[in-house]
Amino acid sequence: MEIFDILDTLCKAPGVSGEEEKAAGAVMKLCEPFCECVYSEKNGNVTATRKGFDKSKRTILLDAHIDEIGLIVTDITDDGFLKVAAVGGIDRRMLLASRVTIYGKEPLMGVITSTPPHLEKDSKDLPEVGDVYIDTGLSGERAKELITRGDKVLVENELTRLLGSRVTGKAIDDRSGAAAIIRTLEMLKDDELNVNVAALFSSKEEIGEMGAKTGAFGIDAEWAAAVDVSFAYVPGDDKEDCGEMNKGAMIGVSPSLSRELTEKIVNTAKSKNIPYQLEVMGGRTGTDADNIAVSHGGIKTVTVSIPEKYMHTPAEVIDLDDIENTALLLCEFIRGLE
Repeated sequence: MEIFDILDTLCKAPGVSGEEEKAAGAVMKLCEPFCECVYSEKNGNVTATRKGFDKSKRTILLDAHIDEIGLIVTDITDDGFLKVAAVGGIDRRMLLASRVTIYGKEPLMGVITSTPPHLEKDSKDLPEVGDVYIDTGLSGERAKELITRGDKVLVENELTRLLGSRVTGKAIDDRSGAAAIIRTLEMLKDDELNVNVAALFSSKEEIGEMGAKTGAFGIDAEWAAAVDVSFAYVPGDDKEDCGEMNKGAMIGVSPSLSRELTEKIVNTAKSKNIPYQLEVMGGRTGTDADNIAVSHGGIKTVTVSIPEKYMHTPAEVIDLDDIENTALLLCEFIRGLE
């Protein structure tokens, strides 16, 4: 499949943190031609291992999270409106007048309410997530029949091509990382490798990297690469805190990561002429790497991040070439492991 089609398949599958079943199903379908896949009902993770896994060999673990930010229904009013709370770090600046899907007994459409500017008394302050309402168009009685407190809600957007190799849509954080790993597994499917390759498509990253903590513990890995997104530069940002789109993966440098592994993957990029850039962090990475690195007695871990604009909105932007180059870098790195 083309990388756009892989990413589109992944982004279409709903998977608010804590309810990743459909996202997990999409991942398994894409991986099954070249991997043995297991879905864990305990934690919502998918573990995929290359066919021919040899327990006598050391293992590298590739991780990407499959959950996405969203909302959860906290109350249903008597006139059919919904109150919600955030699931993950949702950007409340983009909520007003957004189209949403409520995953009740059946998927239902809704719109987050907004006050017309003609009636707005003070537009300087944004409402908190708990202060907005979702208009379902239903009576209170019917809404309560179809929707239950605790049901999840997604702000929707379809993956759309922009100019060149760029795309925009929801859940690109971190379905793009998952797409890069799937492409890596596909590219390695006929290789005779010195190591085992396992992939963890983890749950609940947006609410505290919970899936990676439990998932990595069950995999006896020597090395790990957490594949996520990171900040791409836009005007107004500090360039030192950001990567550039279409310049390759951002390889992490951090006290919480393995400097040895970082240097190995940087040397791989240099020797194979694969574009890359560094992402220097002063402490924790804010990714699954933080929990993987301290799992199972310790795992040498590195982050490999894809530059992304407008993170945690339904209009995230990424460059497909960066996904392909991330997969190529991971492939060459794995091929060079002894």
